Order: sequence, then C-alpha cells, then structure tokens
Amino acid sequence: MSDARALRDAFGAFLTGVTVVTTVDDAGAPIGFTANSFTSVSLDPPLLLVCLAKTSRNYATLTQAKGFGVNILSEVQKDVSNTFARPVEDRFAAVDWRPGPHGSPVFADVAAWFDCAAHDVVDAGDHVILIGRVEGFGNSGKTGLGYARGGYFTPALAERSLLASAESLLLGAVAVRNSEILMVEDGKGGWTLPFVEKAEGDGMEALEDHIAATAGLTLATGLLYSVYEDTMMGRQHVVYRGELGEGTPQSGRFFPVQAPPLAEIADSAVRDIVKRYGAESTLGNFGVYFGNQEKGRVHAVAAKG
Repeated sequence: MSDARALRDAFGAFLTGVTVVTTVDDAGAPIGFTANSFTSVSLDPPLLLVCLAKTSRNYATLTQAKGFGVNILSEVQKDVSNTFARPVEDRFAAVDWRPGPHGSPVFADVAAWFDCAAHDVVDAGDHVILIGRVEGFGNSGKTGLGYARGGYFTPALAERSLLASAESLLLGAVAVRNSEILMVEDGKGGWTLPFVEKAEGDGMEALEDHIAATAGLTLATGLLYSVYEDTMMGRQHVVYRGELGEGTPQSGRFFPVQAPPLAEIADSAVRDIVKRYGAESTLGNFGVYFGNQEKGRVHAVAAKG
C-alpha cells in the first residue's frame, strides 16, 4: 500500500468511541494517551485490547508494564481527549483520577473504565496489540464520546439539533419495565406507544413529563431508538428507549416485550418499532432506525446495558 495517508483516512470512516489508555512507569508516575483502537475480546476470561504504535514514546513503558487501564470517555470529556492526545507536560493535572484496583489510573466522570493485568503483547506491523485481562471495571451508564473522520460527535448534540430544528414533531417512548412494554390506547380501539407533541422550546424532558402526567409513572429516558417521518401526515417522530419506575399505570397497559398486541397496533411504524425492540432485546443489541413510516435503515450502534 503506497498511500498510507489515504488508507488512514479510509480507516477513519469507521465510527468509534474515544478512550484514554493509562499505566504507571517504573517510578510510579502516571502516563496516558488518547486512543480509539479499543475493543472487547472475551468475557471468559475477561479480555480487551488496545493498539499501540511502535513509535509511541509510551511504547517501552506499556509493553513492559504489569497492566494498563482503559478509560472510555463520556460525551462531555472532549477536552480530556484533546489533553491526552497532545504533548502536555502534566496531563493528569487536568483530570480527576485515582489508582484502579490493579494500579492503573482510572478517571472520574467517564462512561466506563477497566483496570487490566497484562495478558499478552502481539506484534502487528508498525503497531503492537496490548491484550489485557480485566481485574476491575466501572460503568457509569453515561453516553460515550464518538469519533469519526477526524472529528468528535455526541449523540446528545445530534439529538438536541434535531429537536431544535423540527417544527412539527412527536416525541415517543419504548417505555419498558421488567421485560414489559407500556402501550396506550390509540383512540381507535387499538394500541400505540406513548407520544407527545413537542412544543417550541421543549426538549425530551417533555416526554418524561407527559408519561408522569398521563400514566403516573416516572420515565428515565435512554438512548435514541427511532427517527422517522410520517410522509402522509408530514410529521417527524423521535422515539427513545426508556425505563419506567414502579407503580400501576393510571392509563395504558403493560404487555410482555416478547408478546405485544401486534394485531391491535394499527400504525405500521409503531408496529415495526415494537417488533424490532422485541427481537433486539433477545440479543441485547439495539440500533437506531432512520427513515419514514415505510422504509429506512437500522444503524446498530448501541448495546444493551
């Protein structure tokens, strides 16, 4: 391959998260660098990997260390990513950190962190693959920071832009609790998902307020699940996944996620959402649908947490 830069740009088309890999040197001083070449490897035993350039100034320390940490940055930690990607003299002064259970630095406010023992180092061309055995981890539930084609992106920013730009928009929820989904009457003798019309200036908290007012239940809104336009009505729909609190619904009814009343859901788009959620929940991998009420595409971007 003669054009390494073009190849690197092509690799950059793949959407990734952003991590900071950490360890301590022989003197006990923390070191770290930003990396997006991270993936899980195995659950039993618990293994993960990161890739490290042989030209990195951290190469000798990382390949000889007893272990390393991986901090998956949250969507508000763009500055942390930039700090650890540049030759800043004291990078760790910019973050709140502590030693993990195996000794590598782990950060506060990250989406998740892993503290690993060194398991293997695999030669891979101009890089090495560092495989770590997870000795401890933490999962905050926060959304991670994304990276693609040399730039950052965050799901929350994209959603705020969508909510601000749409003039005629309905917010909806796949609202579940204990493997059951809340359906509400559609006014025509059938069932649908909870929807509320977004007023000017409203955010997705309008959906939580609506379910509290109508069903008497609290909703913890999760990740985006479906964005589609009903071309017949000329209205945009934005649907989120969410977890419901305890209590008996004042309106609507719970149905098993795996046995929803599909024959009684007249809206084909809602029917497809409910069917897809049932199928995806068995696998634990959820996507986001973009399209209209008839056709579109599911982007598999989120795993069940």
